[in-house]
Amino acid sequence: MAPAFSSHRTTRVAVVTGGNKGIGLEVCRQLAGNGITVILTARDEARGAAAVEKLADAGLSGVNFHQLDVTDAQSIARLANSLKARFGKLDILVNNAAISGVQSLPVQDLGSTVSGEMFSGMDRRQRAEWIWANCRETFDAAKSGVHTNYYGMKNVTEALLLQASSDGRIVNVSSDNGLLRVTSFPQTDNLIPYQYTVSLSPSTSSQEANSVKGIEIPFLRMQHFRNEELEQELNDVDKLTEERLDELLAMFLKDSEAGEAKARGWPMYFSAYKVAKAAMNAYSRVLARKHPKLRINCVHPGYVKTDLTRHLGLLTPEEGASNVVKVVLLPEGDGATGVFFALGQEALFE
Repeated sequence: MAPAFSSHRTTRVAVVTGGNKGIGLEVCRQLAGNGITVILTARDEARGAAAVEKLADAGLSGVNFHQLDVTDAQSIARLANSLKARFGKLDILVNNAAISGVQSLPVQDLGSTVSGEMFSGMDRRQRAEWIWANCRETFDAAKSGVHTNYYGMKNVTEALLLQASSDGRIVNVSSDNGLLRVTSFPQTDNLIPYQYTVSLSPSTSSQEANSVKGIEIPFLRMQHFRNEELEQELNDVDKLTEERLDELLAMFLKDSEAGEAKARGWPMYFSAYKVAKAAMNAYSRVLARKHPKLRINCVHPGYVKTDLTRHLGLLTPEEGASNVVKVVLLPEGDGATGVFFALGQEALFE
């Protein structure tokens, strides 16, 4: 039975994938609070319906549920057909659904007092290192990560693209883990990038750099993609095609299955997640060139307390979602497209 959407064709219509929890749920809340009719999608019908009920209890009646599994072509088609029949357009698409691309290992309750005290003294890098120590990379997890985080996003986008309105906006929830290069202090590892506002000249020692407080200095650049050819190809949007992205992702999965990803220069640590997000960024730029009348952008929402970070992030879901919604609601005069936004501000893809 088709969902009973409550809206009119004159209002703006938004679809949010992975909308039943975390950043996605808060994006739905904030968009609905701005008078937008929201289609909250989730793979699990019971959880999706419960999320809509939760928002309705908070006074947000303009949120509707539709089941969506971004890895299921028939599920995507059902959503596209329902939108066309009931609205005939789509104004906003927020591709938020994602998985970690690794297998998490069981750990003690992270909500305990002992755990809370342990993590309270950790910065982002240290928390990410803890997460890394409590997971493992497998080929099956990597394959699922690429198919969900890249192909799920791409297939949903392509299915709904024809319904995009003249002021259509597509916002892909990406990550600074998808950047081709990252920033870091000297002598620190390249596990996870973080937005420090300090740096010194390249000749400055690590000890001197770490002793500096409150001084703004340029970051030192380090690579996620240690293969220069891969990095350059993903950054060359004038030549890059969707077909070539497919080939590169197939290469990554082949190398991962053979245990050769590190030797081939693919990113280390959470490799599938980084590669899929880098591909998402590249695809967004290619798509923006192909559809110049639409606004198609990527957003790094910050290091947020979600299932992906095992709720060890530094921002709340509300704060992370606000960084996404800020880009969704860019004023009409702002024609930014094919842009990467980090924490609400324009940034570099590399």
